[in-house]
Amino acid sequence: GTPYNVLMPSDEVTVNYRHGLPVITLTLPTRSERCRFTVKPMMTTVGAFLRDVQREDKGIERMEVFATDGTKVSDATLMEVLLMNDFKVVINNTAYDVSPPVKDKLSSEHATEMEDIKSLVHRLFVALHLEDHQIRKERELLQKLDNLKEELLPLEQMKARIMDSANAKTSRLLWVGLALMSTQGGALAWLTWWVYSWDIMEPVTYFITYGSAMAFYAYFVLTKQDYIYPDAKDRQFLHYFYRKSKRQHFNVERYNKLKEDLAEAEESLRRLRQPLHLRLPIQEINDKD
Repeated sequence: GTPYNVLMPSDEVTVNYRHGLPVITLTLPTRSERCRFTVKPMMTTVGAFLRDVQREDKGIERMEVFATDGTKVSDATLMEVLLMNDFKVVINNTAYDVSPPVKDKLSSEHATEMEDIKSLVHRLFVALHLEDHQIRKERELLQKLDNLKEELLPLEQMKARIMDSANAKTSRLLWVGLALMSTQGGALAWLTWWVYSWDIMEPVTYFITYGSAMAFYAYFVLTKQDYIYPDAKDRQFLHYFYRKSKRQHFNVERYNKLKEDLAEAEESLRRLRQPLHLRLPIQEINDKD
């Protein structure tokens, strides 16, 4: 049999749109008063709407919604879906035919208002739930930072030992170069003033200078860099560093990748903790208004 006994005219329950939102007007059976219920179609379910009506009139013992073919509409159905087609509302075994306005026949002004409200609701939802998302993302980044730092710790210690060894070797090489240049200068001076004369030593110093120029040019040919003392020192340091790393099985590529991941995670955490980032959706809404 039918789930209701009496059919009432469709004008007993009406649906109109006010400021882009559907307003359902019906007569409360106990108080015989017309009452309006403004519905948020994208957020309100059929069950929530029925509970709102029953709270307004405690005399309603039964209230259900049926499709035009007599099938019951689930309480979990969104009102936006329900208002797309005609339906029946049953209040205390009395059925009311409801014919919502067709969306295509709504005025362009109402359609625009509806789209604006949908956009506003979506932005507000994002703004209200962004803090929870931010907290979860922050925890994930902190956990990632801890894992990266734990993996980097032994590599950092090994790198520090290798750098100390490379620095020491580079410094020794610089001091050896200074000692050799001092010895060469002293030998030339001794040969010039005590053993031979300047007439004999002048060609020798010329060829020594020319030989030094050839050595510097050869350095440029091999390295494609000018012989500048700081650059030459850094090049020699890297030579010692990579040779020592290979001997101690220090994975330079793995270390660099971990450092890049750590820097990226720290930058993401810094941006996430900026107050402006959290308020961005609200700012967008204000700009639109």
